[in-house]
Amino acid sequence: MDAQNVISSETRSSYDRIYEIKAFDEGKLGVKGLIDAGIQKIPSMFVRPLEDRVKDFDTCSENISVPIINFADLGEKNDRIAEISKEIIMASNEWGFFQVINHGIPNELLEKMIKRTQMFHEQDAESKKKFYTRDFHSKSVYFTSNHDLYKSKAASWKDILYINARNTDGEIDHEELPPVCKDVILEYIDRILMLGDRILMIISFGLGLEPDCLGNMAKGTKSWAIANNYYPACPQPGLTLGTAAHVDTSFITILLQDNIGGLQVLHDNKWVNIEPVTGGLIVNFGSILQMITNDIIKGACHRVIAKSVGPRISIAFFFSGVMTSEKIHGPIKELISKEKTPIYRKFSIEEVMKNLFSNSLDVVGANLDYFKIHHMGDDK
Repeated sequence: MDAQNVISSETRSSYDRIYEIKAFDEGKLGVKGLIDAGIQKIPSMFVRPLEDRVKDFDTCSENISVPIINFADLGEKNDRIAEISKEIIMASNEWGFFQVINHGIPNELLEKMIKRTQMFHEQDAESKKKFYTRDFHSKSVYFTSNHDLYKSKAASWKDILYINARNTDGEIDHEELPPVCKDVILEYIDRILMLGDRILMIISFGLGLEPDCLGNMAKGTKSWAIANNYYPACPQPGLTLGTAAHVDTSFITILLQDNIGGLQVLHDNKWVNIEPVTGGLIVNFGSILQMITNDIIKGACHRVIAKSVGPRISIAFFFSGVMTSEKIHGPIKELISKEKTPIYRKFSIEEVMKNLFSNSLDVVGANLDYFKIHHMGDDK
């Protein structure tokens, strides 16, 4: 079925969500396919329930945003590392986010990454359809729209080119990558892995751990994933979201976004816009890091609003740990004391990731409770 079938389903006397989702899914064209079909209003499957919209937090009108941390002159100087580690940990406690500038990745590469991501999503339909799937475990590189399409209360207004190296020890077959963006993606992966390792080293330092402690646990070069997101302009942005509110399932996530914006973080019960900074990258802390640091580092709930302008492009790089590893994680023993007893039980990365893919995105952040010791009836 094509995108027009999805539109026509709105005229049915009784809204059949599964019918509409299947038509959308079988079209293999994503949200952009709806725009190309000339829709004037969004299909019902994308409309957030009225009760969710009514109870939503307000967007902050004050001129505030997440901290901007300058990595210039970082080098190997312990005093500079100590200074930045304090800034990062303060940012984690207050925001769960920060932006990093002078991070060492050339602006030209960032701009090319955004441009090539856009080129993939805007190529001819038949070329893009070859990458479409909902079988997320059989392929390392695929195109889709909404991982939780059949589980969420409302679909999100975005398409994704996903590159997943969680199951392959960080290796991907280069020939699986789309020709239109392969060379740039490979260069970007190399540079972002180095930056991620550096950030994890600085956080380890700030927590009083061995410098390679978090890096070894995250295994950045062995397990990562990239979501190359495409958010088309939306004819009714107030009715839907680009990405539902959630906390990332990762150690850390590094995000590149274009100058359109739309990313918001929940801060003091208000949504705060994270405004684009030229040459900057956004770093946020995920639920895995929160659990192993026993809530010293905290992830933050965030979302992407839909906009009437676009397309918006963003590239999220997730450091998630090796899914196939048998290693069991839990709060790091150096961060546990009589005064600070373990909050979370032990877990494997595989268990965390299965929890992610078996739930709607907006449920995943709340599911930290699933890993808390009290959930297990364990008073130890």
